[in-house]
Amino acid sequence: MGAICTHFVWEKITEVLTIANNDLLINEQIREKEVRLIDDDGGQLGVVELSVALRMADEKGLDLVLIVPQANPPVCRLTDYSKFKFEKTKKEKEQRKAQKVVEMKEVRLSATIDTHDLEVKSKAAIKFLQNGDKVKASIRFRGRQITHGEIGQKVMDSFFELVNEYGVIDRPAKIEGRNMFMILSPKPQK
Repeated sequence: MGAICTHFVWEKITEVLTIANNDLLINEQIREKEVRLIDDDGGQLGVVELSVALRMADEKGLDLVLIVPQANPPVCRLTDYSKFKFEKTKKEKEQRKAQKVVEMKEVRLSATIDTHDLEVKSKAAIKFLQNGDKVKASIRFRGRQITHGEIGQKVMDSFFELVNEYGVIDRPAKIEGRNMFMILSPKPQK
């Protein structure tokens, strides 16, 4: 009795570890009574018992792979497991390559910034926005400048006027402590 219980517990542990490692269950690892079966060509074969599905996989020289364990009944596919796993990893790699990682670039301004310096900073921000990155414009108030928050707001407004063709405000200018922040994101492309 103890050996059977230990064997059953060990099977469940390996099954949980297999699922945790994002590996798919194949052949005898599948513990369902009935499964929805998909042929190696992608055609639906309907709901069949697990033993029938395993026999069909064995006759064709393929593996029975559990691809959607959450479905009711779970979905299995007749396929060559190593080829299936290779294609899956290749597809995931292509998806990661196609993703654009949006970075946050910071442009630091001053409450007493001159117009030419503001134009230079806005050109840098425009470059960031054209590359698809978000821009965080920040002003650090020094000394008594914090009492004149409206000056910082004017600087932020004039900065946004220079870059508004390329970006939209994600988060409007707001004072937090001794800093004022505004976050811009690139305009959606048509």
